[in-house]
Amino acid sequence: MEDTICAIATAPGIGAISIIRVSGKDALNIVSKIFSKDLKKVQSHTLLYGYIYDQDEVVDEVLVSVMLAPKTYTTEDIVEINSHGGINTTNKILELLLENGCRLAEAGEFTKRAFLNGRIDLTEAESVNDLINAKTDEARKLALNNLKGRVSKDIRNLRGKITDIMANIEVNIDYPEYEDIEVVTNETLLPKLEEVLKDLQEMLKNSYNGRLIKEGINIAIVGSPNVGKSSILNRLLDEDKAIVTDIAGTTRDIVEGSVNFNGFLLNFIDTAGIRDTDDVVEKIGVEKSKKAIDKADIVIIVLNNNQELSAYEKELIDLVPFKKRIIFVNKSDLNNVLTLDKEYIIGNTIEAKGLDLLKEEISKKLNLGNILEQDMTYMSNVRQIDLLKKAIKEIENAILNIHKGTPIDIVEIDITNAWNLLGEITGDTYKDELLDTLFSNFCIGK
Repeated sequence: MEDTICAIATAPGIGAISIIRVSGKDALNIVSKIFSKDLKKVQSHTLLYGYIYDQDEVVDEVLVSVMLAPKTYTTEDIVEINSHGGINTTNKILELLLENGCRLAEAGEFTKRAFLNGRIDLTEAESVNDLINAKTDEARKLALNNLKGRVSKDIRNLRGKITDIMANIEVNIDYPEYEDIEVVTNETLLPKLEEVLKDLQEMLKNSYNGRLIKEGINIAIVGSPNVGKSSILNRLLDEDKAIVTDIAGTTRDIVEGSVNFNGFLLNFIDTAGIRDTDDVVEKIGVEKSKKAIDKADIVIIVLNNNQELSAYEKELIDLVPFKKRIIFVNKSDLNNVLTLDKEYIIGNTIEAKGLDLLKEEISKKLNLGNILEQDMTYMSNVRQIDLLKKAIKEIENAILNIHKGTPIDIVEIDITNAWNLLGEITGDTYKDELLDTLFSNFCIGK
């Protein structure tokens, strides 16, 4: 934290502009050594025109931004050099900064400093990375909402409720002789914990929506060999992603592709046809298909319009729960032989019939329209959701212990554990190794 760090903040390669970012207590001094003007004499949030020098040689014509602490991203002095884009020029300026006292920033170190200096919390820090990696408008909006601290506010409100419970317990344990304090018993504690549990469970339920927005909807396309799964995938993606032939078993491994639909990323997975087979490679593909079904949010079961339902297909339909199952009867351009007493969509890939209805059915199954209409204050981060689940487990344990008649001071242990776990979500409590892991996923210049 005492070092002055620098890094290239723009994407590598040739471009119109590159930005080299410097942060730390010596930022002004170091950049002044290679810039044509003395930055120590300028006001904060000033943009200066000039030249970068390597001793007497002009390296580049640049614009330099000066932002003085504490009103900066890291709350430290920050200087950003806007140079002409290009690998050689950018690297030369970075090299000069390192020679004059800077240290190359670690991955995510600028954002890490923003967290350690108290400008943002961990959920907001993770939202910075989510914003950079957002693949849809809705994912961008979700990240931006979380960057504003809306999830953090909800977590801190819950921690506040738990703090009040813990404080009342402590007062009763430490000062039992006081007559004017509220006496905390298992009976008075239970409804308060049940209210906290309800709030936590609602937050967990909404986190599923956040995951759909951020990561997309995983959709497995399954069925018997040669029913047209790969053709459907290619049509949905509007590209020849999967190999299509009349030979059964052509798809031997999982083929994936994504498309943006109404603000959601649809991640389609074309699987190997499910059937008994002696082919070793195909058997592995079939096993992967079964795993894909388990992990999918939606499973599209493809049937053949001109073939009767096989025993395998009946088993497949029963295997997938109705709430995540969509049956698509393919090859509607051929003579109808199939009879089916389940809900289905019919179409074909030759004329691209039924595919829009297929997408609309995905939206209905997951209630996507309602997700976007709600206030998007959703958790979408695996680390956060895992900690939330653990906090729920601790509150459930506390409630269970109350029903068992466990002494309040023992029940308080579970409550305190939940309070600490929620603190880890926002970074109010954290371990150093967590920060190293978390920020290692960031790009160097962020």
